Amino acid sequence: MNKIGLMLLGLAVLFCLTACSRDRAVVVLLPQPDGSTGKLVVSNLGGSQMLQEPNQATAIQSAKSAPKEPEILDEQKIQDIFGNTIKALPPAPIHFILYFKTGTTELSGDSRKLLGKILPAIVDHGSTDVSVVGHTDRVGPRKYNFHLGMERAILVQKFLLALGIDPRFFEVTSHGEDNPLIPTEDEVREPKNRRVEVVVR
Repeated sequence: MNKIGLMLLGLAVLFCLTACSRDRAVVVLLPQPDGSTGKLVVSNLGGSQMLQEPNQATAIQSAKSAPKEPEILDEQKIQDIFGNTIKALPPAPIHFILYFKTGTTELSGDSRKLLGKILPAIVDHGSTDVSVVGHTDRVGPRKYNFHLGMERAILVQKFLLALGIDPRFFEVTSHGEDNPLIPTEDEVREPKNRRVEVVVR
């Protein structure tokens, strides 16, 4: 396969596939499971093209010929070219966000309901890799918030352990007030930052 320079743009994680047919490389940008699509630049010595729409594709004949004008591939065409590759891909991670009341390890009402959906996701996914990360807003000292984030993460882990999930499957940590969903000034209450993120891989 000819060498292709790929540059990832945007905040979204991009899902792209590359296939070869004779001397030609085909690159297609697929949407993420939630339907969102990032951007992908395909470049070589001859030039570059940006892919930024779901199922948009470009082709390259050689290392010195510019990528072709992007076009949208229909689902059948994608299956014809990439079907075997798609089947071989691991399932996409499943993300859960659980919110907490300010300064506590008490889950909000909606998050208590969501908590019960994590176990089926782990079982259905056949997962042995579950990360649990605690977060806080910026109210209170940084050290206190780190420990509060950890307490929140451990609370969620204990709930899942009680349901029979193997403790070896978990990675539990705290980011405290770092890595907020909503950036704020210090001492600002922000409900969306008081959370635990669970990722089932």
